[in-house]
Amino acid sequence: MKKPSSKIRDEIARLQEQLKAAETREAERIGRIALKAGIGEIEIEEAVLQAAFEDLAKRFRGGQGLPMGGKKGNADASAGASTATVPPGAAESGNGEA
Repeated sequence: MKKPSSKIRDEIARLQEQLKAAETREAERIGRIALKAGIGEIEIEEAVLQAAFEDLAKRFRGGQGLPMGGKKGNADASAGASTATVPPGAAESGNGEA
């Protein structure tokens, strides 16, 4: 049985709201982690910082990332967080390589 177009539009609107909420949660999570790592204190162009984050994402997606830690309070997770800031720090030199 086919859905009427109005039901499909309602479903799309509901899914768009869910997507927006999920993106907001993810952005807040990454922002908190970045601030804890000191990224907010680094004077760096947004494009360079984005490139460094993209490199970091590739590293973790490629299976070469650090072991995933547990929830808050895990000592291994905090050690991984400080190591994960190396790409943005390297980009801080201003040579354009990230």
